[in-house]
Amino acid sequence: MRHSARPPLGCLVAAILLVAAALPAVAEDAPAKPDPGDAKLVARGTAIYKEHCASCHGAKLEGQRDWRHRLPDGRLPAPPHDPTGHTWHHSDQQLFDMTKFGTGALVPGYQSDMPGFADKLSDADIWAVLSYIESTWPADIRAKQQRLNRDTHCAGTARPTRADRCR
Repeated sequence: MRHSARPPLGCLVAAILLVAAALPAVAEDAPAKPDPGDAKLVARGTAIYKEHCASCHGAKLEGQRDWRHRLPDGRLPAPPHDPTGHTWHHSDQQLFDMTKFGTGALVPGYQSDMPGFADKLSDADIWAVLSYIESTWPADIRAKQQRLNRDTHCAGTARPTRADRCR
C-alpha cells in the first residue's frame, strides 16, 4: 500500500472553507456610488455623518461660519454640504476621494483640516454619507451634479457605452 504525499480531498476542502471564512466579507449590497433615493442607505449615511462629520460640517450640513474666508493659519473653515456650499460642484468620485484620503492628500501642498477617513470608515460607509448629503439637495442641484458625474466619466479613460450618453 502506497501513501500519497497529497492531503486527502476532505482536508483540502476544509482548508479552503477556513480561508474563505477568514476573508472579510463583501456585502452584495455594498454601494459603489451614492444613491440618494435609497432610504436605508440614506439613514445609514445620516447616522455616520452625525458621528464623524457634523462636528465640523454642521448638524444641518451648514458648514462653519465664514467658510469662504481663510483662518489666521491660512486654512479654510469646513464648507457646508447643503446647496449653499460647493460640494455639489464636485463629482461623486472626487467627493469619495476627499472623504477617504483627505483634501491635502489630493491637492499637493494644500493645507486642510479635513482628515482622511480611510482608517475610520469603509468605502460603503463613505458612499452612505454621500447618499445622505445628496438626498438633501433640491432636484435642480442634484441634476447639475449628476451632469458633472456624467461629464467627468465621459472625459475619463474608460470608453463610454451608448447607455452613458456621452457626447
